[in-house]
Amino acid sequence: MPQVKAIIGLGNPGADYAETRHNAGAWLVEILARQAGTELRPEKKFLGLYAKVQLDGHELHLLEPTTFMNRSGSAVAALCQFYKIAPDELLVAHDELDIPPGAARYKQGGGHGGHNGLRDIISALGNDKSFHRLRIGIGHPGDSRQVTNYVLGRPGKTELGAIGGAIGECLATLPLAIAGDWARAMSRLHGFKG
Repeated sequence: MPQVKAIIGLGNPGADYAETRHNAGAWLVEILARQAGTELRPEKKFLGLYAKVQLDGHELHLLEPTTFMNRSGSAVAALCQFYKIAPDELLVAHDELDIPPGAARYKQGGGHGGHNGLRDIISALGNDKSFHRLRIGIGHPGDSRQVTNYVLGRPGKTELGAIGGAIGECLATLPLAIAGDWARAMSRLHGFKG
């Protein structure tokens, strides 16, 4: 199985969105950069914030697109073209309505499940859906008409703690995933109850 070369953290740009549920993927990449002793910096050619880090001896490209969520694909495609990264060498971290706060799941391939960031990335990669996903649970408001306000809203303190716990567990399992040991990474992460 191809090795992950880049981790993309999805979110919306700007202070108004920084603390919203929709930015859970971006939070993970920001924390990963800090843990690696660096920070994401603006990189115009990738339409986002970028850093190159080492994780357990593996070089990783980190990208947080600064396009809006529904335009994430152009940033991802630019990074892939520049560094010759294949879609199945990507790990895209994103918020997931179908998973409760405090849980997260790895997945490879599949559709976009209504997630506008994933929809745009699939389109920008020429309809290639083979990239890996790191689905960070934010829960569902219970009514589909409330989804937009919900994902663009800020989680409460307890919920934020649960999401943070799941992100911590994601970061703990990343070395396994990056090394290609998906079975162990999934077993540990999917068994986590925050």
